[in-house]
Amino acid sequence: MLEEVERWLIDRSWSVADRPLHRILAAKRATGQTVSVVLPALDEEATVGDIVSVIRHDLVLQVPLVDEVVVVDSGSTDRTAEVAAAAGATVVHRDAILPRIPAVPGKGEVLWRSLLVTRGDIVCFVDADLREFSSDFVSGIVGPLLTEPDLQLVKAMYDRPLTVPDGRASGTVAAGQGGRVTELMARPLLNMHWPQLAGFVQPLGGEYAARRSLLEQLPFPVGYGVELGMLVDALHLAGLDALAQVDVGVRVHRHQDGQALGRMAAAIYRTAQLRLARGHLIRPSLTQFERAGDGFEPRTYSVDTEERPPMTEIAEYQARRVA
Repeated sequence: MLEEVERWLIDRSWSVADRPLHRILAAKRATGQTVSVVLPALDEEATVGDIVSVIRHDLVLQVPLVDEVVVVDSGSTDRTAEVAAAAGATVVHRDAILPRIPAVPGKGEVLWRSLLVTRGDIVCFVDADLREFSSDFVSGIVGPLLTEPDLQLVKAMYDRPLTVPDGRASGTVAAGQGGRVTELMARPLLNMHWPQLAGFVQPLGGEYAARRSLLEQLPFPVGYGVELGMLVDALHLAGLDALAQVDVGVRVHRHQDGQALGRMAAAIYRTAQLRLARGHLIRPSLTQFERAGDGFEPRTYSVDTEERPPMTEIAEYQARRVA
């Protein structure tokens, strides 16, 4: 590991307990900064309501840390929108944001569009499939941005249950490990090509907070590559010391099957490839196999090849800033 990264791990890796809530609130009052929490959601009626309820109870009603909680519905076919609204979130459908640019499927698309329907100086992203959710996931990663003016982006780090057969933790926890795509794809890529980022425990984690002034300058891969792309681009734009991570405990969420993870890995590899050389993809697709009868049938999926430009280049966003 680079000496720079070893130093960074000491100086820029914290625990949620390092910043008590009263200290974070004092910094918020002193700086006057506002905080938005965004949950991208696609068919998450089982979990999104509990997450919104915890954030509102702990960090809006009991303690005024969060100024708005916004759920961006990415085309759910279940009751995600109704459940989120009943829990107190502002719910916006992806397609209603910037309608002149047709939306495409993908998490990064939703995160990019969320900048147009939020106002916070600090934007905190939280995945909507988390179970046994704690508001520490929000206060832990927002806190450093309020108390350390030189920071630009903070990611959560956590342990992960290895198996979650019924949606609850099995008790077997992978200490210090990321998910399967992190360990098999993202971490090797970062260590080999961007070794300054080798200290991130959860580089693909969906819980992170950043200053709007940074986010609006970044391109957003529309799909699963958004977390890796954002980390690499933030490193180049702001430098390693502007990035940090906070230990928030244990993350419990729904696990995806191996083929879904393969598609995720392909999108992440493509995101890395573009950042390495801005090169041309010879074949931006991935073929996987499923058993059908006595044999296997190929299923070919396109790999996300689109990225949204920095939000500062969007006329509607520029007009909102002027207003």
